[in-house]
Amino acid sequence: MRLSARVDYALRAAVALAGYGDRWVSAEQIAEDQGIPRKFLESILLQLRRGGIATSKRGSEGGHQLARPGDQISLADVIRAVDGPLVGVRGERPEQVAYTGIATALTNVWIALRVSERNILESVSLAAVANDDLPTSVTKLLEDPDAWVIRD
Repeated sequence: MRLSARVDYALRAAVALAGYGDRWVSAEQIAEDQGIPRKFLESILLQLRRGGIATSKRGSEGGHQLARPGDQISLADVIRAVDGPLVGVRGERPEQVAYTGIATALTNVWIALRVSERNILESVSLAAVANDDLPTSVTKLLEDPDAWVIRD
């Protein structure tokens, strides 16, 4: 799985908003806290607003905050808001990709991959990340020593 810089920044910005709770926070503060280029962040915050993840208010008392509590927004919600479906094959949904002959089973592999991604990304909320309180289903995966081994 590859996450674009846009998705990485969006996740970090959304987690930062979860950490601020119901306080309004400026884009400048998020950019500074997370080391995200300001112009890039503004574009991301617009996508998060359009995706129903964040809201904003103008003025001296304004800024940005989550549109609903951080425990009700999953990492998958954020990814979908800025990048579309979780798993795509050549820009299409896995169930729409058909192979012939000996490669036919690849469609099933892509669908199984999507299920695995969903199981993790939909179970982890922004609040869970902000509070370093990941679900047991995720922390259990981290106990496997092979989880930390890089395979090129």
